[in-house]
Amino acid sequence: MTFGIIVVSLLFMGLGMLVQFRLKSKFAEYSKVPVSSGLSGREVAEKMLRDNGIYDVKVISVDGFLSDHYNPVNKTVNLSPDVYSGANVSAAAVAAHECGHAVQHATAYSMLTLRSKLVPVVNISSQLSQWIIIIGLGFLGFGGGNPTVLLVGIILFAITTLFTIITLPVEFDASARALKWLDNTHMATGAEYDKAKDALKWAALTYVVAALASIAMLVQYILIYQGRSRD
Repeated sequence: MTFGIIVVSLLFMGLGMLVQFRLKSKFAEYSKVPVSSGLSGREVAEKMLRDNGIYDVKVISVDGFLSDHYNPVNKTVNLSPDVYSGANVSAAAVAAHECGHAVQHATAYSMLTLRSKLVPVVNISSQLSQWIIIIGLGFLGFGGGNPTVLLVGIILFAITTLFTIITLPVEFDASARALKWLDNTHMATGAEYDKAKDALKWAALTYVVAALASIAMLVQYILIYQGRSRD
């Protein structure tokens, strides 16, 4: 059964790398396509925030590549340099997506609220679950392992898996808000809109792969636990 864990891990690792490669290539491709509005990612983000009546969120630049994110704690839309300064389809799509999260926060979108409440618990469970599972499986010299310890690890891992599942509607909704706004305001029209939609689709797939990988690993752990608890 532990062989199954290795296979599942390698399978989703490869799939994740493939999706990440495709996302980066799409971002690079659409970074060469200027938006007719001529607005940079920063300007797109600021306009979307204003259009949604949000004036207490700052748009700032952060280091990294595709490191863009919305921080609900200090209310900042954090854009990577290429997105912050770029006046292209990729920059517009990513900036609008992150502002989609700001709109979710401002309107108390239920799934984002739930996800935020889980963050402190997930920070702990994600750090401890794998070590406890390893001990429960007996990989650190603890004999044949301990089913009770393994169960504790599985429960912690299940919390992390739940978090990845809840993340999906949050990300999909943010992209839907972004695309609707880009279309309604004519920030991206025709082929520009189609490319923005395609870029956000590949970004969303990274979260889908992460969720599926977590679910698959959870199932593997549960099967191992059921087998050992019957011994």
